[in-house]
Amino acid sequence: MSQQQRILPDAESSPAVVPGETPAAYRPEQPDDDGAAAGPVRDQAEEQSGKRRRLQYPPAPQPLTVPVIDNHAHLDFRDGAISVSVQQALEVAKAVGVVGALCVGYDVASSEFSVKAAAEHPQLKAAVALHPNDAPVLAAKGDYETAFVRITELARHEQVVAIGETGLDFYRTGEEGVAAQRRSFEDHIALAVERGLAMQIHDRDAHVEVVSVLNAAPTLPSAVVFHCFSGDADLARLCNANGWYMSFAGTVTFKNAHALREALAVADPQLILVETDTPFLTPHPYRGQPNAPYLIPQTMRLMAQVRNTNVEAMCQQVMFNTTQAYGSWT
Repeated sequence: MSQQQRILPDAESSPAVVPGETPAAYRPEQPDDDGAAAGPVRDQAEEQSGKRRRLQYPPAPQPLTVPVIDNHAHLDFRDGAISVSVQQALEVAKAVGVVGALCVGYDVASSEFSVKAAAEHPQLKAAVALHPNDAPVLAAKGDYETAFVRITELARHEQVVAIGETGLDFYRTGEEGVAAQRRSFEDHIALAVERGLAMQIHDRDAHVEVVSVLNAAPTLPSAVVFHCFSGDADLARLCNANGWYMSFAGTVTFKNAHALREALAVADPQLILVETDTPFLTPHPYRGQPNAPYLIPQTMRLMAQVRNTNVEAMCQQVMFNTTQAYGSWT
C-alpha cells in the first residue's frame, strides 16, 4: 500500500474529531453558519416507523486509514435544528478518512446548489437531475421541459461528473405517473450519453422496469450506478454481467437487510461503491438519526466484514472503483 493510498487525519487542516463523541459542528449548541445548507429541512416522518426520530447526530466512528469518497450525498438538506455548512461537513468527513463526496441534485434548485458547492469546494463533484417522483408533478403542471432544459445547462459545468439522481420510483408514485417517470429517465440517459457522464439511478420498487429501460436504451452512459442499491443477489449478478456499479448505503447494515448483504457478497468487487445518502439511511446502530458523510466508516467496516476482507483492502478497492466511475477527484 503506497503512502498516497494511506492517509491519516491532518491535525492542522481537520477539526478535532474524537471517536465516540459527536463532532462539534453537529452539536445543537452550534450557531447557524452563514455558509450553511439553505435547502429543505428533512421530513421527520421520512422513515414512517411510527416512532419519533432522534434528532441527535451519532458519535464519530474510528477513522479509516485508507481514504474513500461518499458516492451520494445531499448537502443542501438540514436535519432538525442543526445547520451544518458544506465546509464543516467536509472537514469533519476528512478527519475520519472520507476525503470527498458527490453532491447530488434531485430538482433544479438542488442541482444548482450542487454545482455551486462543487465549484467552491475541490473535495466535491456534482450530479444534476430531476428526481423520478418530481417528473410526473412537473409534467402535470407543464413545467417539465423548462426544468429539464435547465438541467441540461447545468450538466455542462466542469465539476459535474454524473447525471442523477434519475430513475423510477413506484413506492411514492402510482401508475398514473409511470409514463412521465419513464420519459424523464430516458431523457436523463440520453443526456448522460451526450455529455459523456456517468449516471446515478434511483430505483425504488422498480427493479424490473429500471433494467427494462436500460436494456432498451440505444446507448448507455459511460458508467451506470445503482445509487443506494436495494436489490437482491439476482440483481447484483445482473449488474455484474452488465458492468453496472452498485453503491451501498447504510441500509446494508440494517438488521433485517439479509438480502442486501447477500447481494454485496456476490457483487463484483470492481463494481462496489459506498455512500451515505446524507441525511437519510443512517447506518446501524443509529438508524433513524441524522446521517452525514463522517459516518461512512460505519458502513465500510460492515461491508468489509460481509466481503470477508480487511477494511483497508475494502477501502482501497472502493476508492479505485469511484475514480473509474467518475474520473479523478483532484
